[in-house]
Amino acid sequence: MTALAGFGLVGCSASAGASCPTPTADSALSAAISATGDVGTAPTVNLRSPYLPTQTAVDTLVQGDGEKLTQDGQLALVNVTVMNPVTGETAIATQYGSDLTKTTSLTALEPDVPGLTAALKCAAEGSRVAVAIPGDQIPADKARGLGLAEGSPGVFVVDVRKVFLPAADGPEQFNAGTGMPSVVRAPNGQPGVSFPQNDAPSDVRTETLKKGDGEALRADSSAMIHLVGVAWGAKTTFASTWANGAPGQATVSSLPPALAAALEGQTVGSQVLVVVPADQTSADQQALKAPADKALVYVVDILGTLN
Repeated sequence: MTALAGFGLVGCSASAGASCPTPTADSALSAAISATGDVGTAPTVNLRSPYLPTQTAVDTLVQGDGEKLTQDGQLALVNVTVMNPVTGETAIATQYGSDLTKTTSLTALEPDVPGLTAALKCAAEGSRVAVAIPGDQIPADKARGLGLAEGSPGVFVVDVRKVFLPAADGPEQFNAGTGMPSVVRAPNGQPGVSFPQNDAPSDVRTETLKKGDGEALRADSSAMIHLVGVAWGAKTTFASTWANGAPGQATVSSLPPALAAALEGQTVGSQVLVVVPADQTSADQQALKAPADKALVYVVDILGTLN
């Protein structure tokens, strides 16, 4: 499997979100911290010091009502203010502002702050959450980069700006077409493709396998997607964001023409099957390193947009 060339990588279903309760507030942390200011703007944080947590603690300061973090590896964009609980002062902060492209991927923070992602399980988009992490759980080399002394605990005030679906979550759709590949899914939503005995179609074919109820993609939409690409009849993929471990981000119009046309107008939460005949794949070969002289099959999960 190859990387999804041309995509800048950045590292739930309603039923899963509904069964995912807000993180339980820690009474000691709740008593020690408060923050003012709107979510998405740099907060004014008051932290009683010294506050020395001995285990990870969570307190939801502002409860959002958007998509929830329900799965490991689910993509979320956040702003973070790091507080030094020994002094009560701000140690460091990410850049705030309305431009979501300047936010930070939660998965990218995990190596620097082990346990932060787990502590935010079930946090919803639009929330502001305080997470206290003991000093012995912050690696010494990472503490310095966070503006903390070696062995010092940290309190992380996290604004959850955007949470993307982990996989398409729309209801299944009936498709009456014949001669098209069938799609099966793993429990996490990752698709696999099974081929019929016939040859590939001679024209571009599109099927909406799941129909989401989110916004419709435009040509200029900056879409976050999961994508699987496989040549007709092949047993391995030539492109897979699932294999890469993170969704891909792209402007719809920058995708190969047949794929872009198939996705424009599709809605967030949808899963789309696209078959491109061999004589129309030159752009795919260049952009996605697709094999030559083969019809191509794509399964695309539309997870959200940055627009």
